[in-house]
Amino acid sequence: MDERKLAMNRRRFLAGLSAAGVGSTLLPGALVAVAQDADEITVEMLDAAQRVAGLHFGPDELQRIVGRLNRPGGSGPDVETLRAADLGNGAPSALVFNPVPPGMTLPTERHPMRRERVAVSRPASDETLAFLPVTHLATLVETGQVTSSELTELYLGRLKRYDPTLHCVVSYTEGLARAQATQADEEIAAGRYRGPLHGIPWGAKDLLSVRGTQTTWGASPYRDQALDTDATVYSRLTAAGAVLVAKLSMGALASGDRWFGGRTRNPWNPTQGSSGSSAGPGAATAAGLVGFAIGTETRGSIVSPSSRTGVTGLRPTFGRVSRYGAMTLSWSMDKIGPMCRAAEDCALVLDAIQGPDGQDNTVLDVPFNWDASSDLTQLKVGYPRSAFEEAIEDNERTPDRVAGLRRIQSNNRDALDVVRGLGVQVVPFDLPDLPASAIGFILSTEAAAAFDAPTLNAMLDGMRELPEQSRWPDSFRASRFVPAVEYLQANRLRMQFIEAVHEALGDLDLFIGSHVSLTNLTGHPEVSLPNGFHRGSPTSLRLTGKLFGEAGLLRLAHAYQAATAHHLQHPIL
Repeated sequence: MDERKLAMNRRRFLAGLSAAGVGSTLLPGALVAVAQDADEITVEMLDAAQRVAGLHFGPDELQRIVGRLNRPGGSGPDVETLRAADLGNGAPSALVFNPVPPGMTLPTERHPMRRERVAVSRPASDETLAFLPVTHLATLVETGQVTSSELTELYLGRLKRYDPTLHCVVSYTEGLARAQATQADEEIAAGRYRGPLHGIPWGAKDLLSVRGTQTTWGASPYRDQALDTDATVYSRLTAAGAVLVAKLSMGALASGDRWFGGRTRNPWNPTQGSSGSSAGPGAATAAGLVGFAIGTETRGSIVSPSSRTGVTGLRPTFGRVSRYGAMTLSWSMDKIGPMCRAAEDCALVLDAIQGPDGQDNTVLDVPFNWDASSDLTQLKVGYPRSAFEEAIEDNERTPDRVAGLRRIQSNNRDALDVVRGLGVQVVPFDLPDLPASAIGFILSTEAAAAFDAPTLNAMLDGMRELPEQSRWPDSFRASRFVPAVEYLQANRLRMQFIEAVHEALGDLDLFIGSHVSLTNLTGHPEVSLPNGFHRGSPTSLRLTGKLFGEAGLLRLAHAYQAATAHHLQHPIL
């Protein structure tokens, strides 16, 4: 390889590292040497590589390392065997992440679900009917005021009417939906009512596999992919009687709100994207195109589109819901959760999908005891004093951003007053200052492994093969140069983060606020719900709970929504 081409490749490689957010200190010498297309690694190569990697081995040490690296069966991986295994995206890891810190006792006592019973009559217009929360739709279906088939046709019609504007549907499941709705109607008429999700139409983020449908992951290379698997979440919702009407859009390979069908739009402001990667579930739920939807989050992909579109979205604790049958982005960070129009809707859906399934060995058997009437005064809630009380300074270069931040702060202050008015104990609280960004490469490293084969065979070749998402291919390539030692060290530091957050929470049930990059690493649950508006678009209140504390999170969110009406507002399409 000539020097000019070698220099060009080195620049491209380092640019890829920068684009992926991988620091130069993560560059292992052996891989750089191999990249230079040499038959054997030399001391000179290794010395040059260690300078880039920030290492300081002496000449004798380098000589011994070179001997080991060049020896058959030395310190490097058996690459041929690993690649011949054809692991694909779905093969699980033997390393199982558990977010529970040593000494934490998880609840074991189980109670029957206690939901709030609402008296509701069928509204005069289908438009109003379409925007009702699941709790109201369930009463209408149970009492025979509306059939599942009627709801299914209503939502299929709305999906087809508004998708040309919102770009939130990847594929319709009309035949399946009508069959499921007919079955639901027959069962309910015969007195076999399965529960509050029976007959309710829903939409699935298009990384959940369902037999007989395409599962595209939002990405051009997979737009014709059909998987012969039913995701656990789909199976459990089907068992609860829910009706799948559509596979909804997601940012390509779970990033952003752009997919091969375009950019999913925010129903409140169609000139704006709906944020991602659960873009379709957020837009469809906010626009009254489904009764509820299922999204996923690795680092913000439920709470961000929920905030943008004004829906109530729950990111459960890591280990609460099985990911079997879902696309893998990060084995230790992926989470599946509901995106709904109200907090109790999220509780009803979570109750149906949570718990072990014998397929995903990260899922823990921890009770979810939903009680819509539990005593609020028993909750202890923290709030970050700085976020609520410190003034936001003027900035002449970004006045619109400052105005937005001030409106968000004002709406959050109002929300805090509502929470206090509910009789809830509220105390100042601050998360520890932890360098979450330093170990953020855990996600991109695991993602690179999940998509290793298509990365190596050039299936994901930048803008040419994945035009809707150019970030991931370079990130996948760059992450191949993260040393295994650093990945493991990052996860050891991660456990210290978990322990620090657990200690900081103390006897708090939750805190008002969010730290997405940290709590997605530590596995804590979070709910986002609307709490006002700024220039015609929703703002959001976020609540973060203790591990497996979803019942407390949703209980406070439910009480807040009972005292306000922000979640009842909907966009004019």
